[in-house]
Amino acid sequence: MTDIEISKKCIMKDIKSIASRLNINENDIELYGKYKAKLNLNINNNKKGKLILVTSTNPTPYGEGKTTISIGINDGLNKIGKDSIVVLREPSLGPVFGIKGGATGGGYSQVVPMEDINLHFTGDIHAIEMANNLLCAIIDNHIYQGNTLGIDKVVFNRCVDLNDRALRNVEIKYDNKGLTRSDKFNITVASEMMAILCLATSIDDLKTKIGNIIIGYTKDNKEIYARELNCVGAVTLLLKDAIKPNLVQTLEGNPAIIHGGPFANIAHGCNSIIATNMALSLCDYVVTEAGFGADLGAEKFLDIKCPIAGIKPNCIVINSTVRSLKYNGNGSLEDGILNLKRHVENISKYTNNIIVCINKFNEDKDEEIEYIINYITDLGYQIELCTSYENGGNGAVKLSQKIVEICENDIDYKPLYDYSDSIINKINTICKEIYRSKNIIYTDEVIDKIKYYENNGFKNLPICIAKTQYSFTDNPKLLGAPNDFDMNVTDIKLSNGAGFIIVYMGNIMTMPGLGKNSAYLNMDIDKDGNIRGLF
Repeated sequence: MTDIEISKKCIMKDIKSIASRLNINENDIELYGKYKAKLNLNINNNKKGKLILVTSTNPTPYGEGKTTISIGINDGLNKIGKDSIVVLREPSLGPVFGIKGGATGGGYSQVVPMEDINLHFTGDIHAIEMANNLLCAIIDNHIYQGNTLGIDKVVFNRCVDLNDRALRNVEIKYDNKGLTRSDKFNITVASEMMAILCLATSIDDLKTKIGNIIIGYTKDNKEIYARELNCVGAVTLLLKDAIKPNLVQTLEGNPAIIHGGPFANIAHGCNSIIATNMALSLCDYVVTEAGFGADLGAEKFLDIKCPIAGIKPNCIVINSTVRSLKYNGNGSLEDGILNLKRHVENISKYTNNIIVCINKFNEDKDEEIEYIINYITDLGYQIELCTSYENGGNGAVKLSQKIVEICENDIDYKPLYDYSDSIINKINTICKEIYRSKNIIYTDEVIDKIKYYENNGFKNLPICIAKTQYSFTDNPKLLGAPNDFDMNVTDIKLSNGAGFIIVYMGNIMTMPGLGKNSAYLNMDIDKDGNIRGLF
């Protein structure tokens, strides 16, 4: 059966019963039908849950299954009597209609209602898009109405939650004013507004962060902030519901929170701080994921989200599959496993509380599985198989048991770099320690921007790398674990509202395009409302 066929057979529990299981008062949930609910921001049961992060090797066309494994571990923990909740990001419509498809897990390890979550869900991403574009409209209106702030250069862009390459470059005309300027659209999940929502800790903090957005510069290169437009209250108003986490359930009726959806290759790739902290207060174990490979999602989780949120992982699960490793090795498992080895070595720079997970499929050969187990064991790390795609929570029981054991260890986590270090040193540290690059090459324009940021009080911010997800390098064709390569820093941007500096590597774009064989080609809905092709 397809994922959507499996999800349709699920007999979901009323979401009020899921909330009750978490000891959430009915007055603290806002129902979106029978199977979805918003959670009020004041919910806190004062538990101190243990945090489990799921990451993976570099992504391939086959998919590694981070979301599937995260949901499987959550169901597995509940199978062995542990109080657990999974906290995930919301799917973006761009990938849903593009190549990737949905992002609600797969097989018998899914969150439901699958169709709703993958499409409009509770409207969070639309609200973020509207808040972002309201600010853009306000900026252009200010320029049109006389530009008393002296905006000479606009650096805050519009967004849309679709893969639309035609919007990568646009021209804005101010009617009969004779004024024009170049602009571009980002995909919503790569926008600063999305990052702000995911890194905010309260409504007040959200307002502060929106006010701190640098929307442009004067002719004298002076920053102009969103708060100077007197619009922070109006923009925040559009996010009054979006800031609240969403409660749903897994196929096995276990609780799941889904909130926020930043990409990990061009944004920081983690669900919201509010959702994570709420889950940690509700359960003994919280399972979450970071997008794409560990060189992107996990690095940003550990170097951006954890220090800002004041949280630490008790256990990190590094997931992969036989076919993905062989893909990374151009057909050779022996070459491809070097990609997994490098990710494991990288994560060990943050913590020793690590376990490798192989997302096992029926076509995997016994000798291939045995080779991976022996290889990882010889490196000194724990490893376990997971078959939650085929067997749901039962397929993750052994993995969950090992995770519980690891979570009893002391937390030895430490970030990779100190925020007080220079911007170039922070970039170089990530490139040398995580990517293993030989040289880091900066354009003169990037060097000038770095000097400006450091001289104007923006030095002590974390780094958010934007690069291809398919490789440790900035070249998507260099698979596996390449050596002796250069990283090319092509641009740098201050995302002051979110509180980090975006560093662009190689030819990376913030607005993807649809492919020749995109997922939308297989999608349809019949007269009875039955959907097909969503996966």
